[in-house]
Amino acid sequence: MNPITLALSAAFALAGVAIGEWVSLYMAPPFFVVAILIALSVKVANVWQKFVILRVGKLQSVKGAGFFMIIPVLDSVVAIIDERIQTTAFNAEQALTRDTVPVNVDAIIFWHVHDAQKAALAITDYRQAIDRVAQTSLREMIGIFDAGRAALRSKSSRRAFA
Repeated sequence: MNPITLALSAAFALAGVAIGEWVSLYMAPPFFVVAILIALSVKVANVWQKFVILRVGKLQSVKGAGFFMIIPVLDSVVAIIDERIQTTAFNAEQALTRDTVPVNVDAIIFWHVHDAQKAALAITDYRQAIDRVAQTSLREMIGIFDAGRAALRSKSSRRAFA
């Protein structure tokens, strides 16, 4: 829960306690209900976040930075997508080059989400998909690579500069 939501909910809850204590016990419950509704409906997104909201199972909207509200029973936030640049390190394990030389390659990829709606709704786990696509692409590139020729090229280039 963000600080704004917490402060508003606490203010209405405290007002309910004060009114119940000093004015009438029967006037306090509406303030508690409002405090609960505020806690469930008021949302604040940071600059780098996108909230994907479904209303009764159908896409309602994708909300960006700032203050917004949802209808607690009808709306649900199904995903909070971080749009900052992410890094994922992975090991391609052992792959074979075109001339069947086994190589081990470690890699790191930098990525970020362009479309929060598709990341949340079009694929089950977009982070895992990114990892698997990167590993597969790396294996393909290693498979195209000819290790014998590269070794000869690197020796000849060392001689040229030595």
